[in-house]
Amino acid sequence: MEAEERASVSPTEDCDSAGESVRDSAPESGRDSVDDHVARWLPVLPGLDPDIEGAVTRMQKITVRLRRFRERSLADFDLERHEFDTLHKLMARGGKAAPSDLAADLDLAPASVTGRLDALERRGFVRRAPSTTDRRRVDVEVTEEGRTTWLGAMDVVGHEEERLLGTLSPEERGQLSDLLRRIMRAAEHPPEAKPR
Repeated sequence: MEAEERASVSPTEDCDSAGESVRDSAPESGRDSVDDHVARWLPVLPGLDPDIEGAVTRMQKITVRLRRFRERSLADFDLERHEFDTLHKLMARGGKAAPSDLAADLDLAPASVTGRLDALERRGFVRRAPSTTDRRRVDVEVTEEGRTTWLGAMDVVGHEEERLLGTLSPEERGQLSDLLRRIMRAAEHPPEAKPR
C-alpha cells in the first residue's frame, strides 16, 4: 500500500482507542482481535498488506496497553507524569546529576527543571547537595523515598511487560528484539529525500 494512500485511509485508526481487544478471542484459537480488524479491512482496501497492517496495529495496541499500565501505576504512587520522568532521568544517571544535565536529558529549559526539582524536593524525593567535584555547582540526588517510589511505579509496568513477553521462549524474545531492532534502525535512519 502506497504511503500517501495509507496516510489518507488508516484502517489502524479503526481499533478501539483504549487499545484493548474489542472482541476477546480464545488464546487456544491462535487468533486475536487484530486478525478480525485486518479481515474487516481487506475487502475495503484490496492492496492492504495484512502482515504489515497486523504488525503495526499490534505494536500500537501493545504500546497503548503499557502506557495505560504506566498511567495507572503513577496514580497508585501519587506521581505526576513529569515527576516520574524527572526521577527516571535522574536514576538513569545513577541517582545523582547536575540540574543542567537533567535539563539536557529532559530537553527542557533550566528554569523548567528548577521548578520540577523544587516540587520533588518538597515531596522528599530529591535533595540538593554541593558537588563533590566542583564547589561552584549543586548536584541533585534521589532520596531513599524517591528511589522507592520510582521503583514501585516501574515494577507495575515491568510485571506486565514480563507477563506479555513471557508467552515467548528466551530464543523467541531474542528473535523479536532483533527484528524490532531492524525496524527501529530504519525508523531512526530514514532515506534521504531525493532532490527535486
